[in-house]
Amino acid sequence: MKWKKLQNGSDIRGVALEGIEGENVNFTPEVVETIAKAFVKWISNTTGNQHPTIAIGADCRLSGYAVRAAFIKGAVSMGADMLDCGLASTPAMFMTTVSDQTKATASVMVTASHLPFNRNGLKFFTPKGGLDIKDIAAILDIAEQEDFSYDGTPGHCSDLDFMTAYSKHLADYIRKGVNAEDRQHPLAGMHIIVDAGNGNGGFFENILQTLGADTQGSQFLDPDGRFPNHIPNPENADAMASVCEAVKRSHADLGIIFDTDVDRSAIVDHEGSPINRNALIALISTVILQEHPGSTIVTDSVTSDGLAEFIQSKGGKHHRFRRGYKNVINEGIRLNDAGEECWLAIETSGHAALRENYFLDDGAYLAAKLIIYAALLNKDGKKLHEVISSLKQPKESKEIRIKITEPDFKSYGAKVLEDMKVAFASVPGWSLVSPNYEGLRVSCSNSDEEGWLLLRMSLHDPVMPLNIESNVEGGVAVIEEKLKKIGLI
Repeated sequence: MKWKKLQNGSDIRGVALEGIEGENVNFTPEVVETIAKAFVKWISNTTGNQHPTIAIGADCRLSGYAVRAAFIKGAVSMGADMLDCGLASTPAMFMTTVSDQTKATASVMVTASHLPFNRNGLKFFTPKGGLDIKDIAAILDIAEQEDFSYDGTPGHCSDLDFMTAYSKHLADYIRKGVNAEDRQHPLAGMHIIVDAGNGNGGFFENILQTLGADTQGSQFLDPDGRFPNHIPNPENADAMASVCEAVKRSHADLGIIFDTDVDRSAIVDHEGSPINRNALIALISTVILQEHPGSTIVTDSVTSDGLAEFIQSKGGKHHRFRRGYKNVINEGIRLNDAGEECWLAIETSGHAALRENYFLDDGAYLAAKLIIYAALLNKDGKKLHEVISSLKQPKESKEIRIKITEPDFKSYGAKVLEDMKVAFASVPGWSLVSPNYEGLRVSCSNSDEEGWLLLRMSLHDPVMPLNIESNVEGGVAVIEEKLKKIGLI
């Protein structure tokens, strides 16, 4: 068993079901049971607690029940007391570690986010937040060594309905934020629809109803691990088109779309136009900078120059960092520790972590915060899109994924970046952007380009993504032609 192949950054992911040609099952119940034992051992090694309480939840994937059962079996055999939360959201599972109701030692979420139906995985949390890459590597090392010596008594498992408590937490947050005369129904008069994509986000529609909102037109609320309508992923074009059409069809004020396990979300305005990626960052940055003037906003590396200008115009500081939601979150935490105030760390994918909320990437919390803002704007007869009307969106954008066939793709990619550093600097009108924390970012200042490019290594795959944006029509093609001449594409 090649245990390290199961590591996907700060998560564990594998193939849990047959059904896709060329993808062999490597995430069996036996493998999961071993990982559970390794996790309990890791807790014991790092905290000294040999009888931890661990909460577990799962998204609606077809393999979810079997994976959850296998994990519980393995953890209980090592002395852990398990709290089985059933179908849950990833952020809720973190909250079990800080909630006065549970105060779990740690928690685990069975999910593979937006990946195909045959995949599944595990996300781990302690009260300090999600585990880092090095922690996952350590757990898989323990699994490989199979050193599970334990002579104590087994733990036990009990059921826990935590999603009810988590939903109440969000509802109370919205009530407090809107501060309406009708305290119980602060969203009365607003029409908000939810698209859960048959993932686990359907509970949010119940929250909105409780708060007085009209939710007619909400769709795909029932969990279904086959994902029969569209992929539950705010970045997916078909998924976003579906919720946009639902907003227009329902004449709603606002639409919310979640990914499978609800750690990501995006917004649709009353005209059925998507507010995601750069626009979503601009919107939540506006809210944050009103509450915390001068805050640094950490984003991933592929955000546009227009977004940087927008954040600066609102009095904030834009700090681009490496892709990967955990990288972005950790950078926000690091800046605060270093004395630089940061209240928001967010990826273009929709992972948004707020300092006020444990720097947890919580799609439902993000949606709640933006709904509060929308409700307050509504009182003044304003709409969300007006707030970000000054955001400069690129005329054109394109991503090219350059495949690497060399066996040692990381070393090859590093050499390409070194060679391109020289080549890019030799092109008239091009300049390397500094500071830059991932790959090579180039400002293309010629009048027929007016844009930028970013060449980087993929986090996990033998691929070099190349992102190009231009503020003029035909600019991307001009940049591409120059890249061909220097031999990159």
